[in-house]
Amino acid sequence: MSLVSEFLGQLTLNFGGSEEEKSPTVRPAEDFEADKDAARIETAIKTKGVDEQTIIDILTRRSYSQRRDIAFAYEKRTKKDMISALKGALKGPLESVILGLMKSTAQFDASELKNSMKGLGTDEVTLIELVCSRSNSEMQEIKKVYKEMHKKELESDVSSDTSGDFRKLLVALVKGNRAEPSGVVDYEKIDQDARDLYDAGVKRKGTDVATWITIMTERSVPHLQKVFDRYKSYSPYDMKESIKKEVKGDMENAFLTLVQCIENKPLYFASRLNDSMQSKGAKDKLLTRIMVSRCEVDLLKIRTEFKKQYSKSLYQTITEHTKGDYQRVMLCLCGGDD
Repeated sequence: MSLVSEFLGQLTLNFGGSEEEKSPTVRPAEDFEADKDAARIETAIKTKGVDEQTIIDILTRRSYSQRRDIAFAYEKRTKKDMISALKGALKGPLESVILGLMKSTAQFDASELKNSMKGLGTDEVTLIELVCSRSNSEMQEIKKVYKEMHKKELESDVSSDTSGDFRKLLVALVKGNRAEPSGVVDYEKIDQDARDLYDAGVKRKGTDVATWITIMTERSVPHLQKVFDRYKSYSPYDMKESIKKEVKGDMENAFLTLVQCIENKPLYFASRLNDSMQSKGAKDKLLTRIMVSRCEVDLLKIRTEFKKQYSKSLYQTITEHTKGDYQRVMLCLCGGDD
């Protein structure tokens, strides 16, 4: 697939309506000149010791489609592939971030999914985060791109890497059968679903996981928000507490992630960012994945929730837990202090 057609495909995606209002921190540059940027990046790569600062400043302040344009212009100028040149010039976590920015959001998610299922063990935590937090439209695009990149269906890879109820839940989410929000509030169905969730779990001995999976993967997000609220009038525990009582391990983590994302997705990502910066340093893989995958989607909302939840801005937290070029690139993606 040529870069041009891939780029155009991405354009239609960006302008085709979305289920969730975008609130990116990385936006298209206004006075954009691909040739000028390509020349500056060429100089930065050739500089003795590499001028990382220029590379960071340009690529974190351009949208994905603008970065693609820069890569075209770079190749025209130098007869070399810009991504390979960046790979050769950069190292460590900074390299991961910059190479991540050279992929579309869906391509980045698809490669992170592939990595979580590579090799001997499956990285269930990453798999859960990616599958349980993506909207229908995001998942459809990821599946398309995953097949282009890896010549395999995402659904079959997820299926062969997991088992039991955990597999059923993830496969249901990958299928993307969630109803779209409608303008109609169906109080009867809200009540029925809330009662069914209670009957299938807390009320009985053992858990009817299949009912939980059906309701939580097929109903629309606004509907489920009301269902979880109504659920409290039947159950002595809220939905999250019920999950902790009823299931364990990967199932518990997956259902909790799903409920958190249904209730408040930016808050879920804020808490994951907080997890990535608990110790003295930072878990840079987790920090990188969220910052790169959400900077053109909803990182502004995530920043707001972070400040509300932790009484400290995401910007300050990144400053305390990172250093050097990696800190610089993370702060640029963060896009400002709150």
